[in-house]
Amino acid sequence: MRVISGSNRGMNLVAPEGMDTRPTTDRIKETLFNMISFDIYDCRFLDLFSGSGQIGIEALSRGAKEAVFVEKDKKAYECIEKNLEKARLVDKASVLKTDVSMALNRLNGHDTFDIVFMDPPYNKQIEKSVLEQLAGSSIISEDTIIIVEASLETEFDYISSIGYTITKEKVYKTNKHIFLKKA
Repeated sequence: MRVISGSNRGMNLVAPEGMDTRPTTDRIKETLFNMISFDIYDCRFLDLFSGSGQIGIEALSRGAKEAVFVEKDKKAYECIEKNLEKARLVDKASVLKTDVSMALNRLNGHDTFDIVFMDPPYNKQIEKSVLEQLAGSSIISEDTIIIVEASLETEFDYISSIGYTITKEKVYKTNKHIFLKKA
């Protein structure tokens, strides 16, 4: 696992051992960032269920002005801290060691995020409750791009009922990215 592009291009990142996190493959990460490349520079990036922090670090490497990482797992949290230090990005990042719901409550009053990325545990409908909480939050606007990484089986038929529109969907062999905006 490495940073693909930007100021930290080629830097290897550490990831927690075990199967508790599923690092996004370099190929999928590259496709994702190609799709949002024009939105990254100078953006505020929120990385929920951060794992090793590789998605938010990629955003910072490509010119995001700020990234907030949310990860409750102790080993994953420590990996994010190590990766940010190694990449010399600590001054542009905040890491919250808490669950996503509590983090979103704590972030109320923060500047609006331009991009929110989430990669929750698959097939547990966690993304639905996070999207419901975000819908009523001041940290997103009509311009915020929300990206959900999910299993191929995950249904998003409820999206319009909670105030979102699907703007794009990218399906890979093993998972998919759903791009949302407030309706």
